[in-house]
Amino acid sequence: MRIRERYHLGPSMSLYSALVALDGDTRSEVGAGIDTRGTRYAIDAAERGHLHVATRHMVVIASSTVVGVWTRDVVVAAAVGLVVGVLCRRRALIALAVVLAVFGALRSERSWLGLAPDRLGPFEGWVRLVDDPQPYPSSTRVIVEVDGERFELWSRGRAQQLRIGEWRGGEWVRVSGRRVALDAERSGRVAWQHVVGELRLDWASDVWAGGAVARASNRVREAIERAGDALPGADGPLFRGLVVGDDREQPRAMIERFRASGLSHLTAVSGQNVSFVLAASGPLLRRLRPWARWAATVGLIAWFVALTRFEPSIVRAGVMAGLSATAFVLGRERAPVRILAVAVIGLVLIDPLLVWSIGFWLSVGATLGVSSAGPWIARRIESLDPTRLFALPIGVTLGAQLGVVVPSVLVFGRLPLVSIPANLLAVPVAGAVMLYGMPAGLIAGWCPPLAPVLMFPARLGTRWVDTVASVGARIEPGPSGQIVGWILVAVAVGVLLYVASRRDALGRCADSAADS
Repeated sequence: MRIRERYHLGPSMSLYSALVALDGDTRSEVGAGIDTRGTRYAIDAAERGHLHVATRHMVVIASSTVVGVWTRDVVVAAAVGLVVGVLCRRRALIALAVVLAVFGALRSERSWLGLAPDRLGPFEGWVRLVDDPQPYPSSTRVIVEVDGERFELWSRGRAQQLRIGEWRGGEWVRVSGRRVALDAERSGRVAWQHVVGELRLDWASDVWAGGAVARASNRVREAIERAGDALPGADGPLFRGLVVGDDREQPRAMIERFRASGLSHLTAVSGQNVSFVLAASGPLLRRLRPWARWAATVGLIAWFVALTRFEPSIVRAGVMAGLSATAFVLGRERAPVRILAVAVIGLVLIDPLLVWSIGFWLSVGATLGVSSAGPWIARRIESLDPTRLFALPIGVTLGAQLGVVVPSVLVFGRLPLVSIPANLLAVPVAGAVMLYGMPAGLIAGWCPPLAPVLMFPARLGTRWVDTVASVGARIEPGPSGQIVGWILVAVAVGVLLYVASRRDALGRCADSAADS
């Protein structure tokens, strides 16, 4: 069958592949008889005149590009790109690695120079809200765009905080204030948000709802907020965090226990949210012809990225989903690690300041771990009968933890030991809330009398997730206990994988003896 005919019938995707496409095996989804992972695909690509870059080469080229962006030094970037290209042992890849690394260094230097504000001093006029106001214990922060430049605005008075708390991203507000420069430390901390200074507010008056996209996004978010209000206590803010990543009203105690239990990623929208949105829309998308379906899929992804305020993690997930959809309709390779590498290259070249976003690297690390180490671990655990049913969730959880260990330890100084059992218990239920919460929340928000009934399943789900976080935070050991615990986990996993490998080897020997 031709690839487009197969695409028109719709991919035979399991929930597993729909969420993360962990194993990279896309043969059943791309087309009959075409393996888009290995040598056969490379030969087919070569016959069609395409330059095929192996996934491992794409990963190291992405790494050299990131190094070039991070160093902002053309000479260092060229040297790193040259070394990477030589390791790939292909002339075309040498040129590609050097060009990308050098271009990344140049783009990065230009982006940092662009953080110097063009104008400072008094300002009176209209500003655009880049994001929703973010409340803190004694203040509220919001990023605004003034004459094409981003400034952070802090509100510390109670009355002013209440007023600013009603604003929404994408709206325009008439303000008067003074633009001032940031000190070097603060400038470095908010550079990834493209903030160039601070706007010290004197007064704010009129508010305009903004353009069509902003108005539509805010209507959806307001409906989700109204639906969340039907839940008691902190369940409402947690529901909004799980569905659209809105964690503004989550109590400080809830934020801390989710961090302590390793579950804070659940309220940061990412690839899982995108997958559930596409899964919920699947029955409608399958009715469209290939290119119409591709256009609808990419449009839906773009809408959801805008709805969730262009956070680095959701931008990464959206770009990967768009690349996957494009590769699928073209019949090209769709291995998750490969798509991740291409997405990272594109994103850091378009916006080099993402390299300094911890949220971006946590998202990239978790995706890399889930897509590479996760299936490798799961395949080996599957051979052990007692753990067969739990092989996939254990592999995914351990892979994600391996992927985020470096940024978590370097930035936060901890990697919760309870994150493994906590994620095993909370992630499936949180996923169900995400999948159910968007359509149910919209209906409940637009039809309040139905909210108590429609939101009851979401209430059960959010209660379970919060309970897991609370128990996990209470039993999490101290720093020394964490170190000992992770050593024991590493030993246990090593023994488990060794036993599984031995059993596989014995099974293959038995099969060979039987055949002979």
